Amino acid sequence: MSTATVLKLHGAAGTGQAAPAREGAAPAAPLPGPLPASRAAEAPARPWAALLARGPSGRAMALGVLSIAAFLVAWHLASTYRLDAFIRFINVPGPLVVLDRLAHALDNPSFVQNVLISLRRIMLGFCLAALVGVPLGLVMGRFRVVRECVFPLSEALRPIPAIAWVPMSIMLWPTTEASIVFITFLGSFFPILVNTLHGMHALDGVLVRAARCLGASERQLFLEVYLPGTLPQIFTGLTVGMGVAWVSLIAAEMISGQFGIGYFTWEAYSLIQYADIVLGMVCIGVLGLLSSAVIRMIGGLVMPWARGSAVQEGR
Repeated sequence: MSTATVLKLHGAAGTGQAAPAREGAAPAAPLPGPLPASRAAEAPARPWAALLARGPSGRAMALGVLSIAAFLVAWHLASTYRLDAFIRFINVPGPLVVLDRLAHALDNPSFVQNVLISLRRIMLGFCLAALVGVPLGLVMGRFRVVRECVFPLSEALRPIPAIAWVPMSIMLWPTTEASIVFITFLGSFFPILVNTLHGMHALDGVLVRAARCLGASERQLFLEVYLPGTLPQIFTGLTVGMGVAWVSLIAAEMISGQFGIGYFTWEAYSLIQYADIVLGMVCIGVLGLLSSAVIRMIGGLVMPWARGSAVQEGR
């Protein structure tokens, strides 16, 4: 190749033009140049459009914020104009009133203490339910004798609502605190147990047979096959169990408790303090949302493969 040809090719590459193809060779693809003005104009200019264009996560966050904002606006308008149709907003305080009440409640040690007591109860009851429900579900799914002994009893007790256990728990446990934790335990125990058992039934038998052919012991089967294979169903049960645990806890605190966010809400109703009623409900919803979010976050860390597949399905 001559020097003139090399310089010609070098000059074509420096100007962003395609070099002339040799005779008999396939034409070279043009080098990328600057985007045309029409393509640059397609870039989202508004913040909301940019957030929506980031993919499923950004779109979900934007739509979630929009839905909450729409709910708050509708609530504000209904309470301001005293809507009285099928639903009456005559005595319902607006979001601004509740927000002002929250600012005063945070300065009150009693409100903070009630929140901390409810958090302590929910953690005790839920953690006990997880520590008992997950291993029991794994053992029931592995050994038929255990399943035949425990499953009928669990199915007979599972339909009983937590609020029906309040009188019995008061008789069973010496203190009110223990009875409330017991009711919270019952509320979260059965969803965790049933979902773990369902995960064991849905586990692919090929994995178990392959592990046995490779010489896996019973302990290795539990730790390396059964437990990882049922983790998606286990975390589903944990998420559902956390929601039921909050329902059970609030019902127990309203009926027999003397402290807690459920007792705070019921006391506000007895004293006709409408803003405190709504404040207690909002606090319960936020605490439940954060609790479920923590479980989902832990599940995403423990099961990165499940998180990736969920993102692909969401697309």
